Amino acid sequence: MSSAEQPVRARRRDRTHLLYLAVVAAVAVGILIGLVWPEFGKELKPLGQGFVNLIKMMISPIIFCTIVLGIGSVTKAAKVGKVGTLAITYFLVMSTVALIIGLIVGNILHPGDGLQLTKDVAEAGQEQVKEAEGTVDFLLGIIPTTLVSAFTEGSVLQTLMVALLAGFALQAIGEKGAPILRGVEHIQRLVFRILAMIMWAAPIGAFGAIAAVVGETGVDALKSLAIIMVGFYLTCLVFVFGILSTLLWVVARMNILTLFRYLSREFLLILSTSSSEVAFPRLIAKMEHLGVSKPVAGITVPTGYSFNLDGTAIYLTMATLFIAEATNAPLSMGEQISLLLFMIIASKGAAGVTGAGLATLAGGLQSHRPELVDGVGLIVGIDRFMSEARALTNFAGNSVATVLVGTWTKEFDREQANRVLSGEEPFDEATLLDEHAPPDSTKTEAH
Repeated sequence: MSSAEQPVRARRRDRTHLLYLAVVAAVAVGILIGLVWPEFGKELKPLGQGFVNLIKMMISPIIFCTIVLGIGSVTKAAKVGKVGTLAITYFLVMSTVALIIGLIVGNILHPGDGLQLTKDVAEAGQEQVKEAEGTVDFLLGIIPTTLVSAFTEGSVLQTLMVALLAGFALQAIGEKGAPILRGVEHIQRLVFRILAMIMWAAPIGAFGAIAAVVGETGVDALKSLAIIMVGFYLTCLVFVFGILSTLLWVVARMNILTLFRYLSREFLLILSTSSSEVAFPRLIAKMEHLGVSKPVAGITVPTGYSFNLDGTAIYLTMATLFIAEATNAPLSMGEQISLLLFMIIASKGAAGVTGAGLATLAGGLQSHRPELVDGVGLIVGIDRFMSEARALTNFAGNSVATVLVGTWTKEFDREQANRVLSGEEPFDEATLLDEHAPPDSTKTEAH
């Protein structure tokens, strides 16, 4: 095929730009309805939840196929362990940095001054404790009840564990496992095709989700809690474009705006649904297309969705300081440091789903400072609105982390990345699969 024919074919194949224009229009209409008819907007919530559930339905099979194919076709098992260890270490460091930034900004802004704690607010705070999950429960929850229950319970880490075991088992089987790998490859193709079909429901999901968020939040709540919201958003921007941007340029010589432009459709989906999980399957596919090897993308992205929650970490510290001041129980510097250490652990129990940060905050306070739990009710009203920034920051952190881990482990094809980011090799929205690589490309990565 001539070079002149390639862009023509790409334009003909990718008609999904119309889909994302429809998402933008749906978001605008949803915001309008949420402001003008808030009660009606709340009733549209099932539309957004239905779309998110459709995406979540596909996450487990996508994780399984991606990791099994990535690990099963690598000759050295030690490389997989190296990727996982490096990723976890990086996640812990960045979560700590995010928590420290949250503490610094929270101490500068003093966002809780002047608010009053009522009985209704206190009850709303106590209600969140019931939804919280302890660290021990979180760790035990990684082990599925049965080998197949990981796929039915929707747990990212349970699926990750089963997929790792299956991948290493296929490595041990050797050549006799080749037919199984081919079978998994066909299943992956089917799963991604189903996902591409589901994506056409995105405008409906975005419309329902944003209308419900705006309808539930209301303008009055936004006005009264503007300081904590604006401060939180600005802190997330500082973290992304200050810390993450610098790391990405120093390590991978990549401009973060270029990377985000490549992931613009995923950011749009997250913004419209308040959940980073809707972009999870597409992030794995896009990172592989960008040039990150299957093992690195398959391990870093799923693990990051449970352990690399930078936006949630910032939220936990700022919200705690906010609650402490609003309840006239400010934290001393020693208590803040103790809180930071505690939240490093507590933040690992939060998933990328809307509302999980609020439950984690309540659970963390219950264990660390029980008298502050009542104050969680102060931010219940705007939590859905703040979850936008949490989800976007978490997603940005995981996309950058995947490129960084790929670079550190020498599992990142820079030439492929340059072609993709320049538009020479556009992402195939029809299949969501990387068709440019030869079938045995993953084997060449094992060195």
